[in-house]
Amino acid sequence: MSDTADERYMKEALKQAKKAAAIMETPIGCVIVRDGKIIARGYNKRNLKKNTLAHAEILAINKASRVVGDWRLEDCTLYVTLEPCPMCAGAIVQARIPRVVIGAMNGKAGCAGSVVDLLRHPGFNHQAQVETGVLEEDCAAMLSGFFKELRRARKEAKAALTSEAKKAILDTTKETS
Repeated sequence: MSDTADERYMKEALKQAKKAAAIMETPIGCVIVRDGKIIARGYNKRNLKKNTLAHAEILAINKASRVVGDWRLEDCTLYVTLEPCPMCAGAIVQARIPRVVIGAMNGKAGCAGSVVDLLRHPGFNHQAQVETGVLEEDCAAMLSGFFKELRRARKEAKAALTSEAKKAILDTTKETS
């Protein structure tokens, strides 16, 4: 069974998400396609750049705008592994991106239908066509695996710190007796 175009491009977005995970960023990846070619890629770099705006979608939109030579990305499709947040959904609307393909939905902060639907809001002068659930299991598994590992590592670090603190207290107690 061959992959659909949406699946092929979502696999490219997943590769970007893996880059984010490799630098301990939330693994969200994005690619922007125009005329059947990827013109921009992005992955989360908020911690690396110490910048709230360094979301995968924002970075990819910036790159695509440079490639196209315009802020309007009216003939592009954006592929993202996790449903966009309010900031990214707003940027998508402002960039006039007509089609957005989403891997996993985000029940906590998603703005393409989960919490609110900014991409198809009738009050805006631009709405996007939204496709959801493309490689959803792969996208969701990457995120849940990342956070599971992060919790495990934090628990391990806390246990090590607690063990060192107990040893320091015992050493101090021995010295004063």
